[in-house]
Amino acid sequence: MLRIGLTGGIGSGKSTVLQMLAGHGAACADADAISRATTAAGGPAIAAIRDSFGPDFITPEGALDRTRMRELAMADSTARARLEAIVHPLVALGIAREVEAAERAGRRCMVFDIPLLVESGRWRAQLDRILVVDCAPQTQVSRVMARSGLAEDAVRAILAAQASRAQRLAAADLVVCNEGLSMAQLAQEVATAARRFGL
Repeated sequence: MLRIGLTGGIGSGKSTVLQMLAGHGAACADADAISRATTAAGGPAIAAIRDSFGPDFITPEGALDRTRMRELAMADSTARARLEAIVHPLVALGIAREVEAAERAGRRCMVFDIPLLVESGRWRAQLDRILVVDCAPQTQVSRVMARSGLAEDAVRAILAAQASRAQRLAAADLVVCNEGLSMAQLAQEVATAARRFGL
C-alpha cells in the first residue's frame, strides 16, 4: 500500500484536497481529527492533560480548553512539547488502527493528513511520498481570517509557529498549487496527483 503524507500550512486547502483524494479511492487518516478526538470530552488524553496542566485547561464539558492551551503554548515554549508528549502516542495508535483497516480492505493507497509533517521530523521514514498543498502566505491569512474570524496578527502568529513555505516545498515530492484556482480547477490538479499515485 502506497503511503502518502499530505501537508500544507493553515488555510492552504489541505482538507479539501484530502476529501478529493478520498473521492478517488484513497484511504485517509486525518491526524488532526484523531488528535481532536483524543482531547474531546471524555477523550483518552484528558486525564493526563488535567494531571500535567491542571483543571483550568479542561472545559466544564470535559474537553481540552483549546484557547487557553494555545495562549499558554505561545507564552511557554515547553507547553507544546508537554502536550504533544501526551497526545502524539494516542494519535499514532489511532493512525495504526486506520492503516490496519485499510490494509485489510485491500486499499492501494493511504493518505495521511499531517499538518505538522515537516515540523515533526519523524514522519518521512514512514511515508513513500509527500504531497504539499501550497499557496502564498497572504492567501493563507485571508482564508483563515474569513473562516475563523481570527485577527490578522493571530493568524500570522500561527503561521510563524509552523514550518515555512520554503521548508514544506523542500520536503515535497509533489506539489498542488492552490492559488487562484476554482474548485473545478483544484479538482483537476488533485486528479492529476491521484493518477500519479495509481488511483
